[in-house]
Amino acid sequence: MKQRSIKKSVSIEGVGLHTGKKVKMTFLPAPPNHGYKFKRIDLEDEPIIPADISRVISTNRGTTIRAGEAQVSTIEHTLSALRGMDVDNVLIEIDGPETPILDGSAGLIVKMILEAGMEEQDAEREYFEIEEPISYRDEVTGTELMALPADDFQVTTLIDFGSPVLGQQYAKMENIDTYAEQIAPCRTFVFLHEVEALLNQGLIKGGDLENAVVIADRVMDKDELERLAKKLDKPGVAVDKEGVLNTSELRFKNEPARHKLLDVIGDMALLGVSIKGKIMATKPGHTSNVEFTKILKKAFQEQRKLRGKPKYDPTIEPIFDTNRVMEWLPHRYPMLLVDKIIELSDRHVVGIKNVTMNEAFFQGHFPGNPVFPGVLQVEALAQTGGILAMSLQEDPNGWDTYFLKIDQTKFKQKVVPGDTLILKMELMGPIRRGIVQMYGTAYVGNKIVSEGELTAQIVRRS
Repeated sequence: MKQRSIKKSVSIEGVGLHTGKKVKMTFLPAPPNHGYKFKRIDLEDEPIIPADISRVISTNRGTTIRAGEAQVSTIEHTLSALRGMDVDNVLIEIDGPETPILDGSAGLIVKMILEAGMEEQDAEREYFEIEEPISYRDEVTGTELMALPADDFQVTTLIDFGSPVLGQQYAKMENIDTYAEQIAPCRTFVFLHEVEALLNQGLIKGGDLENAVVIADRVMDKDELERLAKKLDKPGVAVDKEGVLNTSELRFKNEPARHKLLDVIGDMALLGVSIKGKIMATKPGHTSNVEFTKILKKAFQEQRKLRGKPKYDPTIEPIFDTNRVMEWLPHRYPMLLVDKIIELSDRHVVGIKNVTMNEAFFQGHFPGNPVFPGVLQVEALAQTGGILAMSLQEDPNGWDTYFLKIDQTKFKQKVVPGDTLILKMELMGPIRRGIVQMYGTAYVGNKIVSEGELTAQIVRRS
């Protein structure tokens, strides 16, 4: 699939749910790999805030992101509409601190996106493919989210607020193509007993019976209803037979559950890439959505690193066997830590190290519990990188490489006898004045066991 943006700029105006302030939001086409970004055009220097999970600062009755001193709140409906319509890149100009609540759903934003039109871009879309179950659970609230393998993006939500009026509700989206009609029109909701408390907290200043479903989950007497009507600046409020306060009929029987699904999609859009997988959400909320997305982000980053993992087939003849490696490297037993080279270009090299119990260091390193030392993993990477550095010289076997610096090095898994280390070294920039900077990654199977930045100097062999 190719990435997509909108064809032309489109705008929409409304009031913020919590601030009650008028705000205008304009969607503009953006280049490939731009993602979703908000631009606060009402502030000096017009700061840009990337819609990324690392930018979330609050999940109180909505999701808020910040960059520096600039922030934008209640972004979930906007992001849900973009992700639900399969749009990857948009710049959103906004002249206030909160997106407009509109009718409490994502429906009007979807309509605006359709008005702008969508077009494919000359770049492949990146996906996070769920390969194994990933879960999050809040023991206090009973909230649980899980990601399961699937061929496309699916979401299922189950809500239960212990309300006899609302009851348990279930909603699902099995295909993103159904989002515009089945999910986007579903409005946010609030319980009647919460409204007064939220007003007292200075929230929902832009709240109205036109942009939220208010559910009466208990009987309220005449005085309470009159007091609430006064706070809402309404002549009067009443509860209809369905337990919904003075508003139009529910758009779907399970509209609240569908809106929670809408929110899940919006908050998870902060991952920054499309998902291939099925999301199961029980009693989700903004806080749990964000915490779960943080877990997914870490898993995605690991998956992205493994996409660069070289394929090793021991039946294929190597580029360098052990004898040729020894022609280039001055190391010998027990310090020769590269058995063969299987890939070599002007930007990267891949070496193999077969770890056996015969290694001399196992006699003294954790006797009885043999573990390949982390520092020797780095040395094995460095020797592999030395082959690359020397291959770029006119007389490659006339040079030696010496360490200058090791940065950002991490050891993630134990390496033990029987493991096969796949050693990948990539140039981080051109070799200048004999200084070589490389990023090294060591794999065992489908796991990264160590990685880091290595800097060395190549010196002519005397």
